[in-house]
Amino acid sequence: KEDISVTKENKINEIKYRNFNSNNSGYEQDYNFNNLALVVSEALKENMNFRHLMHASVVDWLEEGKFEVIFMLWAPKEKIRVFVRTKLDRENPVMENLDMIWPQLNTYEREFKEMYGIEFTGLVAPEEFILEDWDGPPPMRRDFDTEAYAKDVFSERIGREDAQDVRETIAKRSGEVIPDFAKKHSR
Repeated sequence: KEDISVTKENKINEIKYRNFNSNNSGYEQDYNFNNLALVVSEALKENMNFRHLMHASVVDWLEEGKFEVIFMLWAPKEKIRVFVRTKLDRENPVMENLDMIWPQLNTYEREFKEMYGIEFTGLVAPEEFILEDWDGPPPMRRDFDTEAYAKDVFSERIGREDAQDVRETIAKRSGEVIPDFAKKHSR
């Protein structure tokens, strides 16, 4: 039977040998790539057994003018989790489509396209995914003003003119005091 701890050490050493920019803590690895290439992804999956895509996410670094796309990968045999990150220019966010490596990425990439405006070259998908007939800016970007959009697009509902603030109503009924930090969210 193979010694798993030796396998984990070998895997970590192999990653370090490949000269990826790594910050590691135990068996959890974190890699940053300026340009996540298809070659890197294929190497992680085919050569290093990171077969399972656990999750993908986007962070909007508005102040830096960047999006950070993050992939969590898992090597089941060695029980090692890897975070692969790449930063994209926020003004023209484009990266390679990787759903031929991990097919479930198609769903994530379609969501990232609609919610953040990130284009994936070679992505084969219908135009609309979640936002049907949407013509506004991508709504998950940090500079998207949800309140202004709602006021511009939606009208006040008839019969809601005398709507009461839920927090205040509960506070009056229970005698509870609303903390200052919560008051800013009240009407």
